[in-house]
Amino acid sequence: MAKRFGVSEESMDKLLKGQQDPSVFTEREMVALEFARVMSLDSLSVDDDLWKRLSSHFDEGEIVEIACVVGTFNYFNRFNNALGVEITK
Repeated sequence: MAKRFGVSEESMDKLLKGQQDPSVFTEREMVALEFARVMSLDSLSVDDDLWKRLSSHFDEGEIVEIACVVGTFNYFNRFNNALGVEITK
């Protein structure tokens, strides 16, 4: 989906390595991506600093929405991976 919005392969590679590209993503987008990464890897690691930075860009409803999307995609990925579901384009 990111490619549809003009995100390059290089920027996608950086994201997969946990690096954000400030030439492509706004500060607001970068903190949301960081939150998604931390929430996906270890949800208990969402610390006060990350929460403060996230809250400076998003209201509580938006944060809940981001968390719901992240959680839903984590669910789908784990479900599909466990069952060996083929990725469709």
